[in-house]
Order: sequence, then C-alpha cells, then structure tokens
Amino acid sequence: APSFLLERIQHYVSEGAVNYPPARGEMALRQAIRDTFLREQAVDYPVESTLVVSGGRPSLYCIYRILTDPGDTVVCPVPSWNNHNYRDATGIKFQPVMTRKEDAFQPTLDLLMPYLQNARMFVLNTPQNPSGGVMPKAEVEKIGHFLVEENERRRTANEKPLYLLYDQIYRTVLSAGHRHWSPVQLVPECAPWVIHSDGISKAFCSTGLRCGWMVAPPAIAAKAASLMTHIGAWAPKPVQLATADFLNNEDACRDWHRDMNRRVDERLASLYQILDTLSEEGFPIECIPPQGAMYISVKLSVAGKTTSSGEILEDNETIRSWILKEAAFALIPFRAFGVDPSQENGWFRASVGAVGVEDIEAALPRLRTALQQLS
Repeated sequence: APSFLLERIQHYVSEGAVNYPPARGEMALRQAIRDTFLREQAVDYPVESTLVVSGGRPSLYCIYRILTDPGDTVVCPVPSWNNHNYRDATGIKFQPVMTRKEDAFQPTLDLLMPYLQNARMFVLNTPQNPSGGVMPKAEVEKIGHFLVEENERRRTANEKPLYLLYDQIYRTVLSAGHRHWSPVQLVPECAPWVIHSDGISKAFCSTGLRCGWMVAPPAIAAKAASLMTHIGAWAPKPVQLATADFLNNEDACRDWHRDMNRRVDERLASLYQILDTLSEEGFPIECIPPQGAMYISVKLSVAGKTTSSGEILEDNETIRSWILKEAAFALIPFRAFGVDPSQENGWFRASVGAVGVEDIEAALPRLRTALQQLS
C-alpha cells in the first residue's frame, strides 16, 4: 500500500479518530471521491451521489438488494467475479452471457442485447476479473447510448427502468496502451441509470483496509445509505480520512499509479512471455495478451490426456489440481466465475497479484516438465 496512505492512517488513529463514521461516509472523503471522478473521468456528480462502504462487495450487494426483487432478471457476462453468488443471496434470476476469446472475454452489446429487454439490471466489470480484459471505448459508448434508448422505450411503455451496475474497482490498473472509460463519461445522458462501484482495494493494493464507494444517482445513493446503515458496512473512520488525504494529493496518486502499473506490467509481461514460449514450443497453451487488472486468461488444451501417474485429466478441475501439484502453478478455472463447466473449454485465470518476476520466470521449467510428461 502507498506509504503516504499508511502514514495518514497512523496519524488519524493516534489523533483518536476511532469512533463511528457518518452513515454516508466522511464528508472529506465523499468530496474527494466526487473531485476524483471529475478530474480523472470528466464526470461531474454532486456529492450526494457518493456513499462510502467497506470495500467493493458491499456496494455490489447493496445495489442488488435495493434495485431488484426476487425473480427479477439480472444479466451478467461470464466469466465474471462473484455475480452468480449474489443470485443466491438475493433470489434474482441470473442470466449469464458467455463472452468470446476474441473480445478478451469482455462483453459486447450485440452479445448482451438478446437478454436485456426483460432485464432489471446488468452488471459489467472493466478492467475485468478474471480475464484481464478491458472494454474498448467504442463498446462502452454503445452501451451508454443503448441505456438511454432502452429507458426511453420503457418510459413510454410504463415499464421499470433498466440499470447498469458498473464495477470499476480495477480502473487504474491498466497495461500500456489501454484506457478505462465509463459510459457516463462518454454518454452523460445515461447517468440516471448507472451505478459505479469503486474503491482502494486494487487501485492502492489495500484489500485489508476495507474502503470502497459507490457513485450513483442521488436517490439511489440515499436508499443505499439506509440499507448500509442497518448492515453496518462502514469503512473504518481513520481509513476514510486517510484515503481522502491521498485522493486529494494528486502528485502522490499519480506517482503511485505510475509505479504500480509499471510493476504489474512487468509481471504480466513475464507471465505472458513464458506461456507464449511454451506455445511456440508446441505445447497446447494459449493466452490473451495483458490488457488490465492483474490477470491473464490462459487456455490449457490437455483434457483427455494422461498424467505420469496414470490419471486422466477429465476437466478443468482435474487440470487445475494436476498442474498445481506437478508444477506449483496456481490457476483458477472459469467455472469459479460463473461459467458452466461445459463451456470452460480449458480456460483459466492466472494472477500475478502475489508473485514477483523471479517467481514467474522460475515456473517455466516446471511447466515444461509437467507438460512433457503428459501422454
């Protein structure tokens, strides 16, 4: 985590800022969030649109709770992080939409359109966990225009509006040549139907500090604040105050993001290089070049092969277990991200979040040896 942020947390703890924060969050942080949106995404929200919560998950769960009723349809491209679990927690009808390798497993409007007419909400995440894909500007803009047109149709037909829950928790973690966009940034008219979820967990490598926020139409933010008050999902007061200081320190934020992206890029490039090397050597590996977040999508086409111990690799789960044991290489199957096992086709998430370049490079001979032993 940034040293400036940690120092400010220590300062506020020593000053005794350890009591309850305001239900909607410390005003200093809410104003800093509003200013950051304006400065970095050219989106001008009132401070009443901001709500501080304890990380990204509370804002996602809260929006499911206040905007959907049991039985409502929520459309979500897969693979995606955790949305199929919110189905179980809220009783909604979860409509997964399988994305395509050629789009880096990011959705396109043409894929989503057949499912949106009767939906109450759809959920997008970019840069994405697990694929590492980043939605292109043109596609984000299409979605913004669609929201405006669809909600005008629904207004005329006296139907409930369609909302977009836009998870941008990785928005600052971008590989070279890629940029994050919000639909509200590109099509301001869609703002009444877009809820942003964001926070410090990924942007500032601070998953344990539990500070996130939503930025939404003021009426939705107010309703969410009422629910969060009874759940008690507040971010700790000293963390809120320190985060406000950090967001307001533009030079410190810019330097941190530049350095963090450099370090993540080095790791992703190293991982992509070793996987690409194995592919060029003829091993059945495919991977998508890094775009954002800290992940790469990896395909291992080894289902049906037999290991040196005589085990048949039947599916992604047996492949995951085998490669972890034989090569000390951890992968997560796409089924963990809402994909039906029959549609996984050998695809996994690989993460560089907890490893260095030396660790990654050391994996090459282990992977090569493990793959050579298959028959």
